[in-house]
Amino acid sequence: MGKSFLSLIIIPHTKSHSRTLSFSKKTLKFALWGTIVAGVFILAMTADYVRIKLTGQKYSVLLSENQQQKETIKQYEGSIGALQEKFRAFENKIDVLNLMAGFKSPDKLQDPGVGDYPRSDQVLSASPPQLSSGKLQTIQQRTDDIQKNLDTLASFFETQSSRLAVTPSIKPVVGGLISSAFGMRPDPFTGLRTFHWGIDIVAAWGNPVIAPADGFVLKIRNDKYYGNSITLSHGFGVTTLYGHLSKIAVREGQKVKRGDVIGSVGATGKALGPHLHYEVHQYDKPVNPYFYLLDE
Repeated sequence: MGKSFLSLIIIPHTKSHSRTLSFSKKTLKFALWGTIVAGVFILAMTADYVRIKLTGQKYSVLLSENQQQKETIKQYEGSIGALQEKFRAFENKIDVLNLMAGFKSPDKLQDPGVGDYPRSDQVLSASPPQLSSGKLQTIQQRTDDIQKNLDTLASFFETQSSRLAVTPSIKPVVGGLISSAFGMRPDPFTGLRTFHWGIDIVAAWGNPVIAPADGFVLKIRNDKYYGNSITLSHGFGVTTLYGHLSKIAVREGQKVKRGDVIGSVGATGKALGPHLHYEVHQYDKPVNPYFYLLDE
């Protein structure tokens, strides 16, 4: 059996003779497979080049991001010591406030385990502490504890501030003189020893009578003992009474502030001359008004 050949006739465009090339089928197979292998090899090399190129780009991006993260972490680590020192200073101030408020250990903050951080004067010279999720959690817990304690202190001092605003503390007649104290004394009309439930403050007729604290007008009365009188309610069980007034400048239910004029000195009711009869009651029990005259 003879070999099979494939003939390829080349016809030129010029007047020269045509040429015939003959190839065996085996040669053509080798040529075809060689072309396929070469193509696959070239494709593989191209794909590998592209993969290496993309990997290099991704590595550069990751390297840049990693460097940025390292710098960020370094900044965090460099400032965490100073932050801890601020916590300590904050806690010292809160300790003082706790003492002022009379709070004891349950409300006093304790160090929740981040005491291994350097003080602020060591932060610049020492290497920064290692940042960890555990330390961040303890700092967060510490922040929450400080916030709770501050809320408690704020509530306490707001209550105290409100209480001070409604606590009688100034003399209700400017420039007046105390002529009769709280307690037992001879009655000026009968001479018999009786209990005087307030203090008498002598002042000129018509001198303004002022509210010694914030409150509201509870009662306005006129009777044979106190004459024209005003009773103020200040909250926390405290009320004050003003008797023998010549003039009343407020109405029942009206709110007043410390220093507001509520009436004028007079001699109405059981009085020998112009003066103010002033009483302070704590839960309906008369107490010595002298202890509420803080401007004396």
